[in-house]
Amino acid sequence: MDETIKRHLTGEERGGDGGGGGGGSSDGDFEPSMDRFPNHIIINVLEKMDLVSLCTAACVSPTFNSAVAYILPSLPFFDLSGFYLDEETLKHVVHRVQGAKSLTIDCLQMKNDSSIINILSDHIEDLSLLKCSHLSYDILRAIGERCPNLRSLLIEFAGLGAPDLLRMKLTGMLQKVSLLESLSIKIRGTLRDVFDVRPLVAFLPEGLKKLKLQQTGEMFFVVWLHTVRDIPWFKLQSLSLVLDVISDGLIRTVVDSLPLLVELDLEDIPFMEPSVRDLTNIGLQSLKYCRHLIALSIVRSRKNFPTSFTRVDNIGMFLLSEGCRGLESVKLGGFVKVTEAGFSSILYSCLNLKKFEVLTSPLLSDLAFDNMIGVARSLIELRLVSCRLLTSEAFEDLSSFSKLEVIDTSGCRSIGDPCLFYISSVTTVTKLNLAEADITDTGLAILGKGNLPIAHLCIRGCKRVTDKGIQFLFHDERKICKTLSVLDVGRIAGITDAAIFTIASTAKALTDLSLRFCFHVTDAALKMLVNRPNDNSSQLQRLDLCNCRGLSDDLIMLFQHKSAFRGLRWLGVGRTPLVNKREDFSKICKARPWFVVCFDDCEFGCHDGWQYHKSDD
Repeated sequence: MDETIKRHLTGEERGGDGGGGGGGSSDGDFEPSMDRFPNHIIINVLEKMDLVSLCTAACVSPTFNSAVAYILPSLPFFDLSGFYLDEETLKHVVHRVQGAKSLTIDCLQMKNDSSIINILSDHIEDLSLLKCSHLSYDILRAIGERCPNLRSLLIEFAGLGAPDLLRMKLTGMLQKVSLLESLSIKIRGTLRDVFDVRPLVAFLPEGLKKLKLQQTGEMFFVVWLHTVRDIPWFKLQSLSLVLDVISDGLIRTVVDSLPLLVELDLEDIPFMEPSVRDLTNIGLQSLKYCRHLIALSIVRSRKNFPTSFTRVDNIGMFLLSEGCRGLESVKLGGFVKVTEAGFSSILYSCLNLKKFEVLTSPLLSDLAFDNMIGVARSLIELRLVSCRLLTSEAFEDLSSFSKLEVIDTSGCRSIGDPCLFYISSVTTVTKLNLAEADITDTGLAILGKGNLPIAHLCIRGCKRVTDKGIQFLFHDERKICKTLSVLDVGRIAGITDAAIFTIASTAKALTDLSLRFCFHVTDAALKMLVNRPNDNSSQLQRLDLCNCRGLSDDLIMLFQHKSAFRGLRWLGVGRTPLVNKREDFSKICKARPWFVVCFDDCEFGCHDGWQYHKSDD
């Protein structure tokens, strides 16, 4: 949150001194021009803006300030997930929007339950509490008592308490939120603790339509489903689970118990090789009885044990694609015995497919995408992650996907420069992930020449890229210079200060930059970012410097300047000399209560490691 946003939300805004005519012009001509518009027109325009734009507009002039002050209390949705507020700032912010029915908060800096309890009230219908690293399970009790009209709850815990305590607090809450339609409980950072859902049967809200639990036991959930299937009003439509194992028995019980299921998302994290209790072709075939199913995700994680779905092959995929032709979103991970024939059957059978994602498939080859003209015309997202047999030729017919917006080939190491030629012909692509690809500077030159409105670009681990490739990408004021907001150039040895200079001077819309493990980046590169032309340094919101060994601890002086990185919300300095400057950063964070410094190895915003943060951080 930059200075202008924080100033307005906390009630510290200053619209100007009557004689100056507002903040829009130094000659006093701007403010009278604002007064020419009736208030209802100004309000009508501002009501269409997001929160950040509203707060910026409030600082333009007293007229706009008054209009925003009028709008804020009536905002129905209030999303603070992109800001890392402390307790005091959050209290001021929420006080300004007391009528909001939907509230989303990043709780990374909340040190105790009271910081959230104090803002809960009966007008809240949709509540999302993210990264609750220091909150206890007792917050559930407070939610039940203070939010009786709650319809949707999403909460992420760090797993610091015992599972029995969670179950007790959750059952107490469910008795008081009878209108609840969507419940998502994520427990992060635990290894073997699983949540026993069986006691919840007696307290289920009658209107519950969506359930997401991380993590629970497969046997616990099967028993629970056998119980709820006999409840006439129980009509769950969306189910998402993280389990110890995905089995045929689980799939069949889900199908039999939840006939109205529209979305099914299953992920397992086994601690050993599953034996007879595992997913097979028969389990996949049973999904055909889910007549309303449009979104399916089945993934096996190798986080705890190197295992896969070894009892599913092409036959299982043929049966799935034949029985579930109405699927619009498919995500499959860990199916090591399925070849291109099995995966392509889904592309050919599901005519309304919009999202297709395959993870860790060693047998998926280019043949899966051969002659794709006229196939999967509605495809918007294509993610093929860690599929090592794929080469650039798999994307030769990519131009036939006229609606494609997202392409992710991270971990596909045989993809080279020709792939970028094919991608450059798809002018709708806004997100592109090429991590670990075998591309060169020439490939980035091809991508830069394309007319793609890319907003997110990741080339992490593309070892053959150098500073010249970055120069080619942003050469001659191409479209990407105006559209790119998130850039990841981490783990590239050929990236030096010269590349950062190019990025700083040409990427006009950049807000997030990852330089992690770029060993040749020095303090000079950070000074270049501060001195971006047209005051663009204030646009930078998240900066990842993890393991940039070329940096020195003298860099702390740069962050101590109030004018440097004014809009920066998150900074990652793990494994750098800056780790030794915790006390200095603590003082900076006190002056900027929306600013978070991560001393661990987390990715942007600590989304992948917040649950492991120490309480004294």
